[in-house]
Amino acid sequence: MTMQFRALAEQAMTDGTITAEEILALRREGWADGRINPDEAEALFVLNENLTERSPEWCDAFVEAITEFMIAGAAPRGYIDDAQAEWLINHIDRSGGVESMAELELLAKLMERAESVPERLKDYAIHQIEQAVLTGTGPTRDGGRLTDDGVSSAECRLLRRMIFAQAGERPGAVSQHEAEMLFRIKDATLNAANAPEWKQLFVQGVGNFLMAWSDYQAPSLDRAKQLDAFMHDTTPHVGRFFGRMMKSNVGGATARVLGFGRKGAAANDPDADLAEAAKITDTEEAWLQSELGADRQLDDLEQALLAFIAEG
Repeated sequence: MTMQFRALAEQAMTDGTITAEEILALRREGWADGRINPDEAEALFVLNENLTERSPEWCDAFVEAITEFMIAGAAPRGYIDDAQAEWLINHIDRSGGVESMAELELLAKLMERAESVPERLKDYAIHQIEQAVLTGTGPTRDGGRLTDDGVSSAECRLLRRMIFAQAGERPGAVSQHEAEMLFRIKDATLNAANAPEWKQLFVQGVGNFLMAWSDYQAPSLDRAKQLDAFMHDTTPHVGRFFGRMMKSNVGGATARVLGFGRKGAAANDPDADLAEAAKITDTEEAWLQSELGADRQLDDLEQALLAFIAEG
């Protein structure tokens, strides 16, 4: 951390505000090279906690810096390990949980950009987004607002980003844990003045869990480290290996051995996979019956969900 970076951060903390010019100066002093060191990341969190006003420009700078710090903090890039997850959770929890739009946006952005995060961080992010929807108040990054008397349009956008995030429990699709969260939010806001988008999100989200096909899984952290080390190995034997591979006609087989492809993928029938996934299994039906029967009534959103399933 440069002396100028420290001085800028300390001045902003004293003032409780940070101007666009000061944000630009922090960018130049702190991560002009695209990298954030641990001291700078710590300083940015302390600064965020002490600001009384957080502009969209500050939110963008904070989220960009901390996201890059987390994603590039260990090899391979994009894989958040347990130590990094604990660091982030501890910093957000210092003030009792997500208390600013910058921290909320940070969790959403990190889940969107990371390849893989530990289960603890996934659970933490889902819990924080649920609490923000149910009890949060104040502005969001995109100009909308968090409300504690229903599900707003801005909260629908945040929920959609989180449940379909790349690093979520079911990448690109909705997990059971996330579907259960949607049911809890639905029950808590049933008679509130919810945004029109909420009904569609609930139906699509739960329907996705029950009927959508998704077989993508990021390689495990250990496997990703092995592949990363292999690809960055510049010793002669690696060059000879790739040379032999290119001269031969076994590229596809070699890729499968290295983990770059899915064995037997060519033989799969996507249409058959989609059709199979759309079938409600006995386990899924039991889960749905339990959720529908929890409050002993069939509300409008649940009726819309059943109609969606029937049409599928």
